[in-house]
Amino acid sequence: MERNGAAESREQADRPGPFERFVDAVNEKVSRAPFFAVILVALAAWAVSYPLWKTTTKWELALHTGSSILSLLLLVLLENAGRRSEEAAQEKLNVLAEALAALMDSRAADDPELDEAVGKLRRAVGLEERH
Repeated sequence: MERNGAAESREQADRPGPFERFVDAVNEKVSRAPFFAVILVALAAWAVSYPLWKTTTKWELALHTGSSILSLLLLVLLENAGRRSEEAAQEKLNVLAEALAALMDSRAADDPELDEAVGKLRRAVGLEERH
């Protein structure tokens, strides 16, 4: 059986690297209620730590610095997870379009309009560029 580009792409996507596995693990933990509870506990600990700081500025700076770093890291990780999810959905759509085009192509000998529709479908999803 001949392997097409979509099948090879899926096979490669089935083997995530260490960074992708890390992103998936973080995404799994961050998107759950316990992570929200951890953040609330951290904010409460910060709030009650006010008497331990010499100045209000340093107390506020600790929160701003910590939350900025956490926000940036989470943004990068969650954007990566979202991008990969979008790419996986697009690949599924491409495989469906490829199968539909192949089916339509097999029936196009009997119907010239169907042959034209196959061409439009292939151009619309870029199938001719992938093969």
